[in-house]
Amino acid sequence: MYSHEIDYKIIGEDIQIVEIELDPNETVIAEAGSMLFMEDGITFETKMGDGSQPDQGFLGKLLQAGSRVVMGESLFMTHFTNRGVGKRKVAFSAPYPGTIMPVNLANVYGNTLIVQKDAFLCAALGTKLSIQFNQRLGAGFFGGEGFILEKVQGDGMVFIHAGGVVIERTLNNETLRVDTGCVVGFEPSVNFDVQRAGGLRSMVFGGEGLFLATLRGSGKVWIQSMPISKLVQRLSPGGGQARKEGGSVLGQLGNLFED
Repeated sequence: MYSHEIDYKIIGEDIQIVEIELDPNETVIAEAGSMLFMEDGITFETKMGDGSQPDQGFLGKLLQAGSRVVMGESLFMTHFTNRGVGKRKVAFSAPYPGTIMPVNLANVYGNTLIVQKDAFLCAALGTKLSIQFNQRLGAGFFGGEGFILEKVQGDGMVFIHAGGVVIERTLNNETLRVDTGCVVGFEPSVNFDVQRAGGLRSMVFGGEGLFLATLRGSGKVWIQSMPISKLVQRLSPGGGQARKEGGSVLGQLGNLFED
């Protein structure tokens, strides 16, 4: 199924929204509860599944919905369709401060994007969403955010939400090491793994966590500066200050160790 062609505009700075303009009978799918406003003529319907396979049976839709529950998402998705005459607009808001990243899947390797499980916001009808388990042993035991990923496939526009600022990097047979929670997404040509952060002193006293995500190969990678997990940690009472003070004391003790 070919994706619907949709026009869009990103509005805002810190907490962004995406405004999508639909021609008659065009449809956009979105996470439940993300709609901000819709003009007269737009109708919505909550469905089980993303609608990319209209002939899919009930069992197939149930399995797809079940995979969304594993990813921590809602069992259902909302389909917004322009049933009016002429163009109509519908807008979706980001769930927390950050950046909405528009990606044309037609320009992505294999028409596929691998993203963190909570990164998907909305997309043109025809986009297929499925679960992808990271098979790497390190990611399975230590990856946290990186163990269960979401595969987004299609040939149209998809909108991904990231925390803070988004950086796009293109790897050319290179390796990039990133905080495990800061990887937004990557092309399937890039290998993703979680590895030990370094020597004993770096792991215990470095303050960067025990493990880092390792991205290796050739392809595009998107990185977020402030994932929601880190934001919640910093906003918790004494979270940032306690870490800073602890890092100072432990940093001095760390001089007693060698890598």
